[in-house]
Amino acid sequence: MAKKQTKEIGFEVACPDCGAMLRIDPVTQSVIAHTPAPRKRTFEDLGSAAKAAREQDARRDSIFAQSVEAQKNRDSILSAKFDEAFRKAKESPDTGKPLREFDLD
Repeated sequence: MAKKQTKEIGFEVACPDCGAMLRIDPVTQSVIAHTPAPRKRTFEDLGSAAKAAREQDARRDSIFAQSVEAQKNRDSILSAKFDEAFRKAKESPDTGKPLREFDLD
């Protein structure tokens, strides 16, 4: 009984960017198959993942506390800005209607 030999079409190359294996057809010069690279683990073990989650929680709480403090001081800051703008408006004389370039013709 004769064995059927299967011909593999094309050749394989590794993607230099992501490490995936690409099967290229030499006749059409196109990718005919793609095998993605194995995914790298973000964390080595569960302990380091839990530590990273705790650090992220602490950072989020810190940012929230800063925004709460900013909201507490917001009223006084806006009041001071308004008072300064009001003072500048009183000091500068009102010159009436502004002159437009159209009026100069």
